Amino acid sequence: MKYILMMSNPKCGDNGIMTWPMEDIQRHIGFMIGFSKSLGEAGELVSAEGLAFPEEAKLVRASADGTPVTDGVFPETKEFLAGYWIVDVESPERAYQIAAQASAAPGKGGAPMNMGIEVRQVMSGPPPEFA
Repeated sequence: MKYILMMSNPKCGDNGIMTWPMEDIQRHIGFMIGFSKSLGEAGELVSAEGLAFPEEAKLVRASADGTPVTDGVFPETKEFLAGYWIVDVESPERAYQIAAQASAAPGKGGAPMNMGIEVRQVMSGPPPEFA
C-alpha cells in the first residue's frame, strides 16, 4: 500500500529554519537525506521532495474562460507543507513508524522537532462503486 507522509512545519517568522545556526541546518538536512536514503535502500521509498517556502506559493483557480487566476501569498497561515515522502509499505502501522522517525528530525540545537506528519493512503483509483 502506498502512503503519503506530509511534513508540516509551524510558520515562525521569515523562513524559520533559515534563522537557525548553520550547524543545526546542516544536521537537519543531513538527517533528511539519510532518512530518505535508508527508506530507498529498504525498498520503501517511492518519492520524496522538499518544498519551497510558502512565500512562493500561489492558489490557482480557473476563471470563467479557463484562464488561471492566482491568489496569495497568505501570511496568516500558521503551518505550511514543508515536504513529503511517498512510501510503499505492507501496512498502515509501518507508515506510522516511518512518520514517527521523520517527526523526530533534529531541529534547532539538535533537539527532536516532533513535528506533525500527516499520513494518508494514496488511492490507486476510485472506489469500485464509482468506477
